[in-house]
Amino acid sequence: MTLAIVSKADDPAPALDDVTLPLVGPTDLRVRVTAASVDPVDTLYESGLGRTIFGLTGTAGLGWSLTGVVTGTGAEVTGFSVGDPVAAAHLDTAAPVRAHAEETVLPAVFAGHLPDGLDPVDAASVPVNALTAAQMVDRLGPADGRTLLVTGAAGAVGGYAVALAARAGWTVTGLARESDRDFLLRAGARDLATEPPGPAFDAVADAALLHAEALVAVRDGGTFVGLSSATPATPERGIDVTVMNVEPDAAKLAELLDLAASGVLELRVAGRVPLTEAATAYAKVAGGGNRGRWLLLP
Repeated sequence: MTLAIVSKADDPAPALDDVTLPLVGPTDLRVRVTAASVDPVDTLYESGLGRTIFGLTGTAGLGWSLTGVVTGTGAEVTGFSVGDPVAAAHLDTAAPVRAHAEETVLPAVFAGHLPDGLDPVDAASVPVNALTAAQMVDRLGPADGRTLLVTGAAGAVGGYAVALAARAGWTVTGLARESDRDFLLRAGARDLATEPPGPAFDAVADAALLHAEALVAVRDGGTFVGLSSATPATPERGIDVTVMNVEPDAAKLAELLDLAASGVLELRVAGRVPLTEAATAYAKVAGGGNRGRWLLLP
């Protein structure tokens, strides 16, 4: 048995429970969790909305990003051994145990080796946020000297998107508060906007899920990439609109962890609490305005 945060069909609110770990499949890893981040999507389960979004019917574990140590490997797994420190984005929303647990089981393709020099606790803020940001930037296509507005630029996904886009050659403006200017300039932004502008940018990476409100910032014939929403942006003025969800990519995750270890991606942690006090972190995240992720420590 292991302690884990789960949502049940008859009571969707996140709750700490003793659960039985699933068996390790041939392509799986069993991982003892060192730390896990609490993301805004985790707070949607309280009302049942999270279960509706992901079409869940049974007991489902919570938590997307974790660091930990491998405690078991499937018969077909290569490249990982018991004792390896890893980071992972647990993208199986229907799994009965996910990142918010003492121990979890996940496909090896979700994981990457934790590089030397990367803090094994703070690194839990990286996997799903950086992977989402990287896939957003990749969907924008080549920079070719173009201008980009990143919404939610001081958030966990947006902050990584700023850094990755600037590194890829985009001229980046971050949509954020004036108090976030220093962070955005460190990340590689050329400028900051405090309100969505008119059609002034070749592309928008909408990490804040503004959608229609952010689409107005794209020039005619430009590019918009946003994350899934109940009210997604729709194409207009010849703008190429992509609405996406994060997908597994072990090679990209490994690259992002190396960038975090080298300081290209800045780790930001808002706070740390024991797994048994997860409700505190969930409430902080639901309240918004955090700079960095809250982490749970089993």
